This record gives sequence, structure tokens and C-alpha cells, in this order.
Amino acid sequence: MKKLTLNIRDNKYHTFLEFVKTLDYVEVAEADNKSLSELENSLKQVKKMQDGKIEKQNVQDFIDEL
Repeated sequence: MKKLTLNIRDNKYHTFLEFVKTLDYVEVAEADNKSLSELENSLKQVKKMQDGKIEKQNVQDFIDEL
């Protein structure tokens, strides 16, 4: 079996995923929705930091949170 990575626009993702699931020769691995949601939120925060919309956390504060 081959694997394929696709980049799908956010607003089309669910429609595309539902279509792909209808194909009998395609296997779609179910992902942990909570983990994906948390990852998505983290990436959004990083983007906001890069854009200067939110303040970056210093290293010591990060370590203290761990």
C-alpha cells in the first residue's frame, strides 16, 4: 500500500475527507481528534507569535510550566 500526503484548505478539508472515505480502495486512518485540535491550537499560537499578535514566552517560564 502507498501513502500520499495532501495539503487541503481548511474550509474544504471535511468535504474532501468525507469523499475519500467513500472510496473502497482508500484506507483513512482515524486520528485522535483531541490531539489534532490541541496541535491545531498550538500552531495558531505560533503563527500569532510570529505575526507579533501575542507575546512570546521566555525560556525560563516555559521550563517552569513543565
